Amino acid sequence: MNQKVAALLNDQINKEFYSAYLYLDMANFYSRKGLDGFANWYEIQAKEEQDHAMLMYQYLQNNGETVTLEAIAKPDKTFEALMDPLKAGLEHERYVTSLINTIYEAAQGAKDFRTTQFLDWFIKEQGEEEKNSMDLITRMELFGEDARSLYLLNSELAGRVYSAPSLVL
Repeated sequence: MNQKVAALLNDQINKEFYSAYLYLDMANFYSRKGLDGFANWYEIQAKEEQDHAMLMYQYLQNNGETVTLEAIAKPDKTFEALMDPLKAGLEHERYVTSLINTIYEAAQGAKDFRTTQFLDWFIKEQGEEEKNSMDLITRMELFGEDARSLYLLNSELAGRVYSAPSLVL
């Protein structure tokens, strides 16, 4: 495996765990506001980010690379309004997309086709993550000001269940 690509993947593991921390912080914000459905949505997001980190961890190990775990930074966002975590989540997903694209570009440049194929799943996943974030913002803009509609949206988000990714390494 190209060492630059391996280093980028190793760094991405840390960033995925940071994403999980960030989403747990968002869940904590919504829990304090009494919106358990929103909290549930972000708790599941956190689990997904942990899964992403572990997929990369396993991929590196499967390819004979040593994984170096670094300290995970404390989330640095502060939230005031109910919309704040939603907008921060979309901004963060766009950032993660740029990171995955950088790794993909490095793998392509190194002609590391196995890694580009591995990353194809993450490229698709990031498209879904950004769309989900945008859809949630749109729905909050439409319904968030009305208490009954917010209650219904919160109830819907409470019904989200965790589903582990099915990526074959």
